[in-house]
Amino acid sequence: MSDLVCLGKIVAAHGIKGEVKVKSFTSNPKDVCAYGKLSNKDKTHFYQGQVKGFAKELLRVKFEGIDTRNAAEEIVGTELFVSRDVLPDLKENTFYLTDLIGLRVLDVKTQKELGKVVGVYNFGAGDILEISFEGQKQTEMLPFNDTYVPTVDIKKGFVEVSRTSMNYQEDEENEG
Repeated sequence: MSDLVCLGKIVAAHGIKGEVKVKSFTSNPKDVCAYGKLSNKDKTHFYQGQVKGFAKELLRVKFEGIDTRNAAEEIVGTELFVSRDVLPDLKENTFYLTDLIGLRVLDVKTQKELGKVVGVYNFGAGDILEISFEGQKQTEMLPFNDTYVPTVDIKKGFVEVSRTSMNYQEDEENEG
């Protein structure tokens, strides 16, 4: 488990005074700046910010020292991390999504190890696990829900999956 937890990502500049749009990964989006200084992944840059409002579903954040649009554009794409020890204690059977990365993937029926979780994403319709299955060059994306991933055991280091690929429904063609 990493000592850093990603709370958000800078996705765009906003306006001309250095504000940025941030996609928050916290349960309350405004909490992205509530835990003190944020850092990039390798801790070479630190950001102290204040949430200014919303721009659609994204936060508008003003970071100290980022005072122009050009400066804001330079940090677009930066993931924002905090040390795990500044975050609230987790309730039993809860975890941070980042804790799923690296877990073994087991078949729910056979308990055979199938691969590893290599990423967790949310493109707007719910959380998605990216899984690298043994013997496959390409990764597979599975919805992170009880249908596809019925069991998560962080302590034992695995998730169980009931399916290894998404079920797609055929598009209905309109006749007429």
